[in-house]
Amino acid sequence: MIKYIHDIVGRGTTVRFLVTIIAVMSIFSVRAEVLDIDIALNNTKSACGGISSKLAPLKTMAGINTGITGVGTAVNVGATVVGLTKAEKDEEIEDLLARLEESVEQNEKDHPSSAEADAFKKEVEAALANAKTPSEYQSQIDKLEQESKNLGNIRTGLMAGGTVTNVAGAVIAGKNKVDEDLATMIENCKKSVKDLRDSIMQARLSRRDIGNAENIIAICAEYDTVDLSKIDNRATGAMWSSIVGATTGAFGTAASVAANTDKVRDDNSDIGKTKEKNLNTASNVLAGTSAVASEAATVFNATQISAIKKVSSVADNCERELAK
Repeated sequence: MIKYIHDIVGRGTTVRFLVTIIAVMSIFSVRAEVLDIDIALNNTKSACGGISSKLAPLKTMAGINTGITGVGTAVNVGATVVGLTKAEKDEEIEDLLARLEESVEQNEKDHPSSAEADAFKKEVEAALANAKTPSEYQSQIDKLEQESKNLGNIRTGLMAGGTVTNVAGAVIAGKNKVDEDLATMIENCKKSVKDLRDSIMQARLSRRDIGNAENIIAICAEYDTVDLSKIDNRATGAMWSSIVGATTGAFGTAASVAANTDKVRDDNSDIGKTKEKNLNTASNVLAGTSAVASEAATVFNATQISAIKKVSSVADNCERELAK
C-alpha cells in the first residue's frame, strides 16, 4: 500500500501523507476516549458520593482526642502545681527541723545547774517569751509532714491519670488517619471530574446543555486543592507527643511513689534526705514535661480537625451540587 502511494505521489509527499494520517488517527483515538456527558455526569456522582460520610468519623475522633489530651494537660499541670506546693512544704519542714534543733539546744541551756538557776531564771524567761517550745515545733512539723505526704499522694494520682490519658491519646491518634479506601475514593472523584471536564467540549459542539456539568466541575474540582497528608501528619504528631507524655508520666509517677514511701521519708540521714529531694524534683520535672507533651498533642489534634474540616467542606459542597 505504501509502495503504491509512493509510486503515485512521490517520496516526499508520501512522508507528509503518512504523518497526516497518523495525526488524524491520533485525534480520533483521543476523541474516542472522551465520555458522553451523561455518562461522565453519572460517573462523577458515583465517584464523589459518600466521601463526606467517610470523613465524619475522622473528625469525631480528632475531637474526642482533643478533649482527652486537653484533660491530660490539665491533670499534668495540676500534678506539677501540687508537686511544687509539696516542695514548699518540705522546705518549711526543713526550716522547722533546724529551729527545733536550736530550740532543744536552747532548752538544755535553759536548765542550768541549781546553783545558777535563780540568777538566770528571769533572763531566760524574757528571752523565750515569744519563742516556741520543742513540742510546739514538733507539732507543727508533724502537721506539715502529713500535708506533704497527702500532696505527694495527690501528685502521684494526678500523674497516673495523666499517663492514662496520654496512652489513650496515642492509641486514638495512631489510628485516626486517612485509610486507603478514602484516599482511593478522593482520587477517583478527581479523575471523574477531569473526565467530565473533557466531555464538556464535545457536548458543547453537539449543542447540549452543560450548565449543570460546569457547576459541578467548578465546585468538585476543589478536591485538587486538598492535602490529605496534613491529616496524617498531624495525627502522627499527636501520637508521638502523647507517647512522650505517657513515657515521662510513667517515670514521674514511679518517682512520686518512691519519694512518698515511709522508708524514704523516714530516712533522716543526709543521704536519705538528698534521695527524697531528688525523687521529688524528678517527679515535678517529669510532670511538667508530661504537661507540655499533652499540650502539644492537643494542638496537633486541634489542627488535624481543621485539616479534616477543609476536606469535609469540599466534600459537602460537592455532594450538595451533585444532588441538584
